[in-house]
Amino acid sequence: MRIASLLPSSTEIVCALGLEADLVARSHECDFPSTVTKLPPITAPKFNPDGRSYEVDQRVKAILQEATSVYKIDAERLKSLQPDVLVTQTQCEVCAVSFAEVQRVVCDYLDLPAEIIALEPNRLSDVLDDIQRVAQTLHVPERGVSLVEEMLARMGAIANQSRQLTPPRVATIEWIEPLMAAGNWMPELVTMAGGMNIFGKTGEHSPWLTWDELILADPDMIVILPCGYDMTTAHRELPALTLHPRWDKLKAVQNGHIYITDGNQYFNRPGPRLVESVEILAEILHPEVFHFGHEGTGWERLASE
Repeated sequence: MRIASLLPSSTEIVCALGLEADLVARSHECDFPSTVTKLPPITAPKFNPDGRSYEVDQRVKAILQEATSVYKIDAERLKSLQPDVLVTQTQCEVCAVSFAEVQRVVCDYLDLPAEIIALEPNRLSDVLDDIQRVAQTLHVPERGVSLVEEMLARMGAIANQSRQLTPPRVATIEWIEPLMAAGNWMPELVTMAGGMNIFGKTGEHSPWLTWDELILADPDMIVILPCGYDMTTAHRELPALTLHPRWDKLKAVQNGHIYITDGNQYFNRPGPRLVESVEILAEILHPEVFHFGHEGTGWERLASE
């Protein structure tokens, strides 16, 4: 079977199911496991992804006013690879090539006889269902069951332990400028890790957030996990927060509870590594109890000035 994956999370799912050898193409953002980077990328952004978060936001919004997707597909390369299955998504037009664009290229332009699997992970149960659906389509249903059972066991162990702990009030920031809180599966992960999520609702898209709302809520902890950004890039964007005249008024800032994470590798990808995402949150929220070894690579505490 020849598989083309059009988003990082589906590439991780395929590999976790033991089918990396069947991948023939990836998206330009697929980078885990590192061995997939040798595969030809068949997507690319229609905008310049470099620049400040505010600039990127404006470019994306401008494109979406005129197009259904902010990414393009290399149709000729895809045709030459002749995949049997394409894995894409319908959850977010900004996260990967839109489903409409995939259909247009595969069905209308290329007329490929490929099966399209469209994932739509809005909450944790959707992610687990998607894993099993991919496994079923790729004829390894038992591997999907095993992977989901393993994920649930690891996350459940953390959740059971964290229930005995006092939950801090947590704000998760998914975009820095303009401010956006994390929704979808993130409220569930925060709860599992022993926190009380105060912005964003399970199963709903990530909401925009105003400074008035953030100041009024005054969270105990702020976890910054910008979509598509690693910790280095997130640090580069921090002045949009730290130089804001109201930043120092926040309790979390005054108490030194601001945390930077690798949102790109963990929280933003609805796949097998959401388990590690829960571990990272547990280490941040309850460092006296949880130690998984992610500090320094998956997260770090912002030094107080």
